[in-house]
Amino acid sequence: MLVKTFGSAVYGVEAVTITVEVNVTEGLHTFIVGLPDNAVKESMQRVESAIKSNGYYMPRTKLIVNLAPAGMRKSGAAFDLPIALGVLAATGQIPSDGLLEKFTIMGELGLGGSIHRISGVLPIAIQARNEGFKGLIIPRRNAREAEIVRGLPVFSFTHIREVIAFFQNGCVEGATDSGETFRPGKEAGKEPAANEPGMIAAAEDMDFKDVKGQVAIKRALEVAAAGRHNVLLIGAPGAGKSMLAKRLPSILPPLSLKEALETTKIHSVAGQLSGQGDLIKHRPFRSPHHTISGNALVGGGTIPQPGEISLAHNGVLFLDELPEFSRSVLEVMRQPLEDGRVTISRARMSVNFPAEFMLLAAMNPCPCGYYNHPGKECNCLPGAVQKYLNKISGPLLDRIDLHVEVVPVPYAHLAGENGEEPSSVIRQRVIRAREWQRARYKRYGSNAQMTGGMLKEFCRLDAAGEALLKNAMERLHLSARAYDRILKVSRTIADLAEEEHIMPEHVAEAVGYRCLDRERWGAGL
Repeated sequence: MLVKTFGSAVYGVEAVTITVEVNVTEGLHTFIVGLPDNAVKESMQRVESAIKSNGYYMPRTKLIVNLAPAGMRKSGAAFDLPIALGVLAATGQIPSDGLLEKFTIMGELGLGGSIHRISGVLPIAIQARNEGFKGLIIPRRNAREAEIVRGLPVFSFTHIREVIAFFQNGCVEGATDSGETFRPGKEAGKEPAANEPGMIAAAEDMDFKDVKGQVAIKRALEVAAAGRHNVLLIGAPGAGKSMLAKRLPSILPPLSLKEALETTKIHSVAGQLSGQGDLIKHRPFRSPHHTISGNALVGGGTIPQPGEISLAHNGVLFLDELPEFSRSVLEVMRQPLEDGRVTISRARMSVNFPAEFMLLAAMNPCPCGYYNHPGKECNCLPGAVQKYLNKISGPLLDRIDLHVEVVPVPYAHLAGENGEEPSSVIRQRVIRAREWQRARYKRYGSNAQMTGGMLKEFCRLDAAGEALLKNAMERLHLSARAYDRILKVSRTIADLAEEEHIMPEHVAEAVGYRCLDRERWGAGL
């Protein structure tokens, strides 16, 4: 007897509906076809144990399971549940009247029939709704994650016995909560109504009001947040680089609903959502160790999974001690920084992961850490500073808009009682600057994403600004690649000042954020 159930496979951050065909016929042996990986092939052992442990039987005739479309590779243990239900229906142990085909069913089975949590439920739920399925059947621990999606009833279970009872009783229309048996989905929107047209609140646990002094660095980070510019902080050990970096998310604009859904999908695919399953409400802040591999940073694997740069999508990727990262690892970031996405190609598939993040990096100025320090002498050998800086390639530095020196805070500032500006006040200025950019570009965009044509249109300088920029590039020996970056940062500074035109003072401030483009920086040792 031939029975169909439906599951879903996740490729990148999108899901594809998979038809699970189970046929019990005369003959011997069991086959799973349709490009299954080892985890899918092993599912028959888990399915057989779960079925027998609950008083049902496995057929001793020929059993074929086909996962269609057959040309797409299937991976993971989440197909256990639709296969098990297909086997039970094909052998007449549960009804096979077409009810199974109305649901997308996913879940990993334990040997006793328990249903374990799976990854990627959010894109699976979105695909099930778009395909017009009557509901989604998933593990109980994934229920709240799936209920983010509107208009799709979600039925969650902890054991295969509950799923069997669900179909035997025909509990679909007018379903009501019955404790441990199932958890019906909600037809209403899962997001709070107050957030429907607006923003998801930002985190408040790290605040700039706790940072004494460092006014210039706070200003630089405000400029970076307003234009979504990449930043490199350079300073001696203990100057406060990491402390300042961790507070950058507190001044970023709150997530929009679209951004929150995108971010949640990526974390769902990576299996990094908590069991609570709500939308991610705060911008991600990822801080990988410098020993990270290239695949872990950008994503990869036999079955491609998102890396740290995709997990930082719509948020911040913080690379502390930047020169300590492998150069080959840093170089793989160049294309994602430019394109805002990662494309991972394999023999039978090619997937895209979004990767629109702010790069925030920190480093010492030299191996000993005290080059340009106001109170300590650098003891590095001649040429060591330049050699240390050369660990970071020019093309990567070309994609970092602000290079900011961080100097230690004087004792008078540390011991003072001066009230520091809170993150909430800075964030309001950042939000206003982003609104100027959205109005200017007629879409969700930022100054950091401007193309060459947009620079000519939106970053025109008056005669005084042109003269100042020309003089700065000649006298400070700024490299040619600094020109576009200075114009973009100048545009952001003007937006923060709510000025339509870029003024000379805006250019002057932007020039000050390009210290590593000075040819003589670090050449004195």
